[in-house]
Amino acid sequence: MMSLLSSYKMGDLTFRNRMVMAPMTRCRAIEGNVPGPLTVTYYTQRASAGLIITEGSQVSTQGVGFNRTPGIYSPEQVAGWKKVTAAVHQAGGTIFLQLWHVGRMSHPDYLSGEIPVAPSAIPVQEEIHTPTGKDKIPVPRALSSGEIPGIVHQFGQAAKNAREAGFDGVEIHGANGYLLDQFLRDGSNRRTDTYGGSLKNRMRFPLEVARAVTGEWGARRVGYRISPHFSVHGMSDTDPAGTFSCFAKELDRIGVGYIHLVEPVGGRLGVTAPDALIAPLIRGKFNGTLMLNGGYDASNGNGVIESGLADLISFGVLFLANPDLPDRFGRHASLNREDTSTFYTGEEKGYTDYPALGTGIREPVRVREKNRFLNHIASLEKER
Repeated sequence: MMSLLSSYKMGDLTFRNRMVMAPMTRCRAIEGNVPGPLTVTYYTQRASAGLIITEGSQVSTQGVGFNRTPGIYSPEQVAGWKKVTAAVHQAGGTIFLQLWHVGRMSHPDYLSGEIPVAPSAIPVQEEIHTPTGKDKIPVPRALSSGEIPGIVHQFGQAAKNAREAGFDGVEIHGANGYLLDQFLRDGSNRRTDTYGGSLKNRMRFPLEVARAVTGEWGARRVGYRISPHFSVHGMSDTDPAGTFSCFAKELDRIGVGYIHLVEPVGGRLGVTAPDALIAPLIRGKFNGTLMLNGGYDASNGNGVIESGLADLISFGVLFLANPDLPDRFGRHASLNREDTSTFYTGEEKGYTDYPALGTGIREPVRVREKNRFLNHIASLEKER
């Protein structure tokens, strides 16, 4: 019987289990947005995951939007990531790099005084942390059509750099209101050229990026992350089910290895329509691996794997606080409690100091209850 702890084959890769460490921004990069020694320790501690997906790493200086987040565009960054991948591989792990461009979710302080870019000059009514404190996000500058091929090239070069750094593959960050998501969804893309308007046009830039990245890696070593329900950072779409199921079909044509779908369990994380599950639609349009993310625990994660709705489940906070999460799930052990105050600051505190089993266990976190997610899946099965 399939479970979170059973192995999984994706193309020519075999994952030791179906538990994926989700990409999580941790803001611990050192000078030059380089992953440092603590980053090596952090990922190596979690090498028992079937697959590690790193925190988002900028494909260019224009893609930066947060303090101390790593990149993959400079020789120093590549060298820093080489140390991470070598250590993870020595520990028996598999690791993908997430490719990232924040688009309008930035500030001139990160961009040498330049205005953040976006598909359209639509403001985001939010503040952002800058190197000098909180400030309002400025109205972005709409990219010209002539600039877009250059960003596509940046993604392709970043994918090439990731291969040089020793990664096993890459994930394209097309979720959470960042640049590729901004182009795809009609609430943030009001263009009237070939990159806006119709869904076909709005998909054009994200698909050009997908082709550039798969051209460097081979399609099966590439994943793509989406978040159809995400409604923070001014994001919206008039038909998320139609938009993302059609986009999944196009990713299937390209042949990407997996889609990483953020669909929060129980209506969390800004979901606007928690009962309108998109996972079954994606499953019907996409023949590759489907990975789900969104507040899973051992119980409902196993349930979704057993149902066949997903092949892999990614865990964020649980992997952050429990470096040996697969072992804990296998032994039905208690879990470390996450320290939210150190998610984005603290150096080793809240980063590399979470203990493994047998080294002094912190207070267990409450196991999340089963919820209507699996009941809804069961009802969908009955309706077929």
